[in-house]
Amino acid sequence: MHGPDPLHVRRAVELTRAGMWWEQLAHAFWPLTVILALALAALAFGATELASSRVLFWIMLGLALAVVVAAVWGLRRFRRPTREAARARVDAELPGRPLSALRDEVAIGAEDEGAFALWRAHQAHMRDQARAARMVIPDARLRWRDPMALRLVGLIAVAMTLIFAPSGRIGQGIAALGATFRPAPMAGPDLGAAPSWEGWAEPPAYTRRPTIYLNALPEGDALELPQGSRLSFRFYGDGIAFSQSIGAALPDTDASAAELAAEHSGLVEIAGRQFPITVIPDAAPRVEPVVAPDRRADGRFIQPFAASDDNGVVSGQAQIALDMGRIDRRFGLGIAPEARDPVAVELPLPASGNRKNLRGQLVTDLSRHPWANLPVTVTLEVVDGIGQKGVSAPVAMVLPGRRFFDPLAASLIEQRRDLLWSRENAPRGAQLLRAISWQPEEFMDPALAEGLRGAIGTLEAGPLTEEARNKLAQVLWDAAVALEDGGLADALERMQQAQERLSEAIRNGASPDEVQRLMDELREATEAYTDMLAQQGQDPSEKFDRSGQQGQQITGDQIQQMMDEIQRLMNEGRMAEAQQLLEQFNRMMQNMRVTQGQGGEGQGRQRPMDRLSQTLRDQQKLADEAMRQMQDQYGQWQPDGENGQGGSDSQELADRQRQLREDLGRQRGLMPGRGTPEGDQARRSLDDAGRAMEEAEQALRDGDASGAMERQAQAIQNMRDGMRALGEMSNQNQQQGQDGQPQPGGQEGGPEGPSTEGNGQRGLADDFRNQPEVDPLGRSTAGNGASISTGEPLAEGTDPSRRARDLQDEIRRRSGERERPRDERDYLDRLLDNF
Repeated sequence: MHGPDPLHVRRAVELTRAGMWWEQLAHAFWPLTVILALALAALAFGATELASSRVLFWIMLGLALAVVVAAVWGLRRFRRPTREAARARVDAELPGRPLSALRDEVAIGAEDEGAFALWRAHQAHMRDQARAARMVIPDARLRWRDPMALRLVGLIAVAMTLIFAPSGRIGQGIAALGATFRPAPMAGPDLGAAPSWEGWAEPPAYTRRPTIYLNALPEGDALELPQGSRLSFRFYGDGIAFSQSIGAALPDTDASAAELAAEHSGLVEIAGRQFPITVIPDAAPRVEPVVAPDRRADGRFIQPFAASDDNGVVSGQAQIALDMGRIDRRFGLGIAPEARDPVAVELPLPASGNRKNLRGQLVTDLSRHPWANLPVTVTLEVVDGIGQKGVSAPVAMVLPGRRFFDPLAASLIEQRRDLLWSRENAPRGAQLLRAISWQPEEFMDPALAEGLRGAIGTLEAGPLTEEARNKLAQVLWDAAVALEDGGLADALERMQQAQERLSEAIRNGASPDEVQRLMDELREATEAYTDMLAQQGQDPSEKFDRSGQQGQQITGDQIQQMMDEIQRLMNEGRMAEAQQLLEQFNRMMQNMRVTQGQGGEGQGRQRPMDRLSQTLRDQQKLADEAMRQMQDQYGQWQPDGENGQGGSDSQELADRQRQLREDLGRQRGLMPGRGTPEGDQARRSLDDAGRAMEEAEQALRDGDASGAMERQAQAIQNMRDGMRALGEMSNQNQQQGQDGQPQPGGQEGGPEGPSTEGNGQRGLADDFRNQPEVDPLGRSTAGNGASISTGEPLAEGTDPSRRARDLQDEIRRRSGERERPRDERDYLDRLLDNF
């Protein structure tokens, strides 16, 4: 007698037996499974709708026969797996078949102690071998039994059903199959119980109201219908009385039916039943501006509006007309203008959702329109579903247009305006352009001068066509923009070059005469730069912010004071101190920004990095609006969005994209670091961003929202690369400036420089020379011993833009560490979205 198998052997045998059950079922019933899978897929995809009841009956009969044959075939081949068979399979996988050996008994020689000891040793060895017992992986060998791979066809059919089949279709198919076996009715229907007529009231589609089944209405209930509703009746029999007093019958109506439009309140009577009907007139829509139009300096025209209608607004537009009575009819505007139609700009409306009460914001760019900077009237107009119009009162304003402060650029824009006003101004424009471009070598780029000479030749050649006039207008616009943006950039570059030459001369020990000549050149370049700022609408007496630090501002007199201090140090032969102060002056001028007063409050002109950051944020906002516009097409628009406007169309987004691209081009011309590796890299990145913006603009005009978002994402990445290069250049400049700084305390016995004790201010040169060192968070490291003072606010100290970039890099590094918790990385990703 043998004892029970160990636990691990029993587990291996039972698992192997379970696998053998699967083998037998798969072997015997795989044809049945394939047939059922194909039948299920056919039901799920509506195959019952493709055949008549008679054909379905024969199909069901054939399917039932196939199922029976497959089931019988499977039952005949199915063999129930036994535990002994499973044990034998596990035993066959072990060396020496130890499971069988453990059940063997000694046949002869059991009385011999030596033979019995050998037998026990053999049994112990077999028990050791049995410890390796494992489940045998099942194999139904269907690849041999199903060489055509029909089982895979059934599997694919089931997968397609689960993924793509409409819900509820299987139940409908089963019901259709059951209907084929439904016995025919023994008697005909009770025709007396059927209605002798049916009626429907269908409101106009624009009201979005449901159709009403008149037979289902309770007796005596009044019915309210929008004006223009369509009533239709069907008669089942002869002699049905019908009368109505709500509107004229529609033409081409069948004799067994009646159709009419509800035009006014009245009564409909049919087969003794009355329907009192009240017709609700459609009110005209209303629209009005929420506030006065916003005239932006960048040329954008912004008009918030509110519109309403009892059934919903269908469309709307803003009509912009020239206000001839308010125009100063002098110079080129003295002659009669060429006829131009009013400008019509579509109001942004939601693609779906409720349009009964909505608030929106019209945003468009008309800065290049011939009427830019001229008086106009703006009238809002909306239309409802039946063509009724609602018109707002005209609002008078000056159509926004770009302002040009450079005198030459402003004169070119004036000639462009006169030429677009009337082509009769061509001879006068040619004369003025000749005067403007007289001897242009000293103040105009050769290519720009050549373009103006070509424009003069076209104006003097004879009558202008409309196409030629428009091309000349574009040439004048481009020339004015180049003069407006390029003049300041050139002045800034000359000042930076003068600073670099003077610094190099001091380091190389140049002669006093050479140093003095370069110092005079720096003074002239600085004065030219500040004069250019003043010509662009800035007051030279306005203040300059130093390094973005709050409460530390520099007036024009203090700039002159600092240059006088540099001159004095050079005259005394203290070249090291002069070099240090000059480098600090260079950094200050690179980081300075001009503040312009408005209403008593200063509004800062942004530094290159700050302006580029603002452009990046505007581009990200524009990309978000492009995403929302694509979502609007699928019904996800909300009347009062987060941005406060009721949606934007593609052309509006394209115009804003063009404005951002032009602004980026102007910033590129004002960027510092020309000729340095980092500066050139930043310019290349911004060039790539400009090209991506141009492609995004074209995609928006073509209605390709997804392509536009892809190009906008590329532009955002390129701008970030440019900002990173500018940040590296700024860090290098600051590092180079710190290499030459003296230890805290300065030199003993050094001159104090010009005193400002009389007005309570410390000398600017002393402020720069004695500025304490700070840590990366802008806190002073000056203190007793090794202590660090934290008394200054974090907003002071080093450049806040640099600190922001450092924080952004650190957040990006931590968000990329996969070992951090998921919640923390999600939080870091949300922080990055704000940059």
